[in-house]
Amino acid sequence: MRKVQDMEIVTHQEIARNIFELVLRGNLVQAMLTPGQFVNVKVTNVEAPLLRRPISICDLNYETNELTIVYRAEGYGTTLLSKLLPGETVDILGPLGTGYNVDEFSVSDTVLLVGGGIGVPPMFETAKRLAARGNKVISVLGFSHQADVFYEEKFAQYGDVYIATMDGSHGFKGNVVELILEKDIQFDMVLGCGPKVMLSAIENTFGSTKKGYLSFEERMACGIGACYACVCQTASGKQARICKEGPVFQLGEVVL
Repeated sequence: MRKVQDMEIVTHQEIARNIFELVLRGNLVQAMLTPGQFVNVKVTNVEAPLLRRPISICDLNYETNELTIVYRAEGYGTTLLSKLLPGETVDILGPLGTGYNVDEFSVSDTVLLVGGGIGVPPMFETAKRLAARGNKVISVLGFSHQADVFYEEKFAQYGDVYIATMDGSHGFKGNVVELILEKDIQFDMVLGCGPKVMLSAIENTFGSTKKGYLSFEERMACGIGACYACVCQTASGKQARICKEGPVFQLGEVVL
């Protein structure tokens, strides 16, 4: 059940180019049970900006009631958010959307996690959950440039990690799917989150032979399914709200 809470900022730091890691504390964490969900963040206590900002859940610590979110400061709202300091509070609505129900996966599956840019953060809590239940985890993370790379060492706690940068400044030169094919990475299930072009490449390359799930990025107005601003079309011909029925859908479920 979604709730609202003013959560206290524990730490707030820039960890890559315009990428910020925000750690918040509050008992709302106890309601966040599924990796891949997101929260809606009210970035100021004044009227502007009016809309909350949807940001994926990156890491959860139930013992300390701490939530980590990682976001890119690129627009007016997220730039304002990046100025907040430890000790201040942030109005959080969540958890929202559907996530990865990892308990339904076979423990024997090797799971490939593919994250692109700001689609990397939700894969981290997913990697942690999968590794804890005994799955073999392989992470492939894609970025534009070396300055954009983050969480490489953190993902390495849970399995093999491969990095792709488009300009070759760090790791493999090219995109994540090119890396997977070049390295001949073997896996049973793929989970992806990132820009639509990346999700389309995963779908086109592995959709006919592998099972998996894709998490979609989209601009959202309400974040709770009321406004229908983030509708996508499913393969069955129906419409689905990314903020409500998603952001996680089965591989092949959404028309790309």
